[in-house]
Amino acid sequence: MNKKRVLIVCSGNSARSQIAEGLIRYEADEEFEVFSAGTHPVPVREEAVSVMREIGIDISGQNSKALSQFEGLDFDLVITVCDQAREDCPVLPGDPQRLHWPFDDPATSTEVGEARFQAFRLLRDRIHGRVMVFLGEGARGDREPV
Repeated sequence: MNKKRVLIVCSGNSARSQIAEGLIRYEADEEFEVFSAGTHPVPVREEAVSVMREIGIDISGQNSKALSQFEGLDFDLVITVCDQAREDCPVLPGDPQRLHWPFDDPATSTEVGEARFQAFRLLRDRIHGRVMVFLGEGARGDREPV
């Protein structure tokens, strides 16, 4: 079975896209080869790693990558998870299907301590819900773009 190649793009590739990458890989590993990248990458946020670990998914081995690392590669699907990435994401070869799932960036929160972690948990849960809807809609290619 050929796995569909999915690229998740965010501005920083530090939380939203990393969480989405981990969740899609966990929920549908047999169906997708999943990558994530940032238009302006910064290191993966420890809060993202921690809240994923809370639900039994280890993303500690994932690292932030520049979108330019994927230039020239074919993808079946590109998912942008922030408005800035949607604007900055270039045209990619192979005319991949594009989806836009805008999520607020918890890294910009001024909260500290437990309140900050709660913002990352909320993001994780929202992305997880969107991933499950996506998979339930027939992510294998038999649906209209969302």
